[in-house]
Amino acid sequence: MSLDKSKYDKIILGIDPGTNIMGYGLIGVIDKNPELISIGIIKLAQFDNHALKLKHIFERVTAVVEQYLPDEVALEAPFFGQNVQSMLKLGRAQGVAIAAALAKNLPVFEYSPRKIKQSVTGKGAATKEQVAGMLQSVFKFDEMPKNLDATDALGAAFCHFNQYNPVGFGTKKAGGSWSSYIKENPSKIR
Repeated sequence: MSLDKSKYDKIILGIDPGTNIMGYGLIGVIDKNPELISIGIIKLAQFDNHALKLKHIFERVTAVVEQYLPDEVALEAPFFGQNVQSMLKLGRAQGVAIAAALAKNLPVFEYSPRKIKQSVTGKGAATKEQVAGMLQSVFKFDEMPKNLDATDALGAAFCHFNQYNPVGFGTKKAGGSWSSYIKENPSKIR
């Protein structure tokens, strides 16, 4: 599949690192408006050896980068948990994903799960289902992915987009009133 990169001002790859399932989501930006390009998961449970999982993460992230040619990568940072071994493995998975992006000279941005949830839903304590539902509303995809690691990754990309494009997407300036937003963006009204 070939992507017409020229139609986008920027492409952002979001990654939700994992050791059994790693999610990815890509959005393209056109005139400060986000558009869904692709969403998916990388399955890793079939590998018994952790080193083989890391190798597969590197290869698959590299393949996604080569296929979609993103300009920037946004990752969900690991959260702090009770199980030290799980945190170590998750940190390695994230490090390998970062290395794959850096090997292609892509800038990498990291966001906490709370920051991503806040950016997508307005609530830092939102559930995975709430994040997925909001992203489905924003990007108008028909079918919710079976695995929410994919929407978590899309959330990371959308969070990164929101850091540089305040709510209102294509508005020329942040802030202002709803009436001025509606006047400046009549195509957004249904």
